[in-house]
Amino acid sequence: MFDTVLIANRGEIACRVIRTVRDMGLRSVAVYSDADADAPHVALADTAVRLGPAAAAESYLNIDRVIAAALASGAGAIHPGYGFLSENATFARACEDAGIVFIGPPTDAIEGMGDKITARATVEARDVPTVPGISRPGLTDAELIAGVTGTDGGAGVEFPVLIKPSAGGGGKGMHVVASPDDLADTLVGARREAASSFGDDTLFIEHFVDTPRHIEVQVMADAHGNVVHLGERECSLQRRHQKVIEEAPSALLDEETRARIGEAACDAARSCGYRGAGTVEFIVSAKRPDLFFFMEMNTRLQVEHP
Repeated sequence: MFDTVLIANRGEIACRVIRTVRDMGLRSVAVYSDADADAPHVALADTAVRLGPAAAAESYLNIDRVIAAALASGAGAIHPGYGFLSENATFARACEDAGIVFIGPPTDAIEGMGDKITARATVEARDVPTVPGISRPGLTDAELIAGVTGTDGGAGVEFPVLIKPSAGGGGKGMHVVASPDDLADTLVGARREAASSFGDDTLFIEHFVDTPRHIEVQVMADAHGNVVHLGERECSLQRRHQKVIEEAPSALLDEETRARIGEAACDAARSCGYRGAGTVEFIVSAKRPDLFFFMEMNTRLQVEHP
């Protein structure tokens, strides 16, 4: 049990968490960099602790300083908000080591869902549908080509295909390949881009879903094994793989599919022992809206919640 919560963030999300903490009768602790000394979240909290200079690396992203602030202020729990350290498994583990409750998913869930290849294998074990493809750690370009074309004795993957970085996000390193003739050259560029963007050049390949629609399902899980979903959001209107407008509920899904995709999202959360708020992302073909496939899971509160 705890009576004090440190909010390891700033701005709008920190203010929202502080208000909730206060509504629950708990004490709130804000943290701030020199640039945010007079920010609204600092004034709103019961107390505030300076982390360091304006640079995020020396303040909000400095795990040792955030943990020290929690210990100094008597905070028994830390809420990471979104961004900064919210999906950082090292931070979640540091909280655990310091005897502080991390208000978010278990460390294993953050690590497992943060790697797309591991995430695919994890949810497949709960029979959550994934896009047909080649997805194993450490595959070389030659192994990926053999797997996609079926020259390794497997079934192969129907073209067009989508090359994706395992550690990626935001569309970086993703490349659509329409013909087997273009696969080798595109893999070279994709691997270089993945290494540059994420420090990890691991790639996998999926069938490219025609006329794709992007559907997210909000899930909540407690520490006792209970998981519920709170409906879906359609996020298909994007610019450079970043969402512009979200619509809930999706106009694409019928009630039967809505129920199935919600249960699949809950199963994805169960597959990694999830806890807290999270979002399971699916891709659906507009031509076959009854078929949906797991894409990834965001192990944090969504930026879009406001």
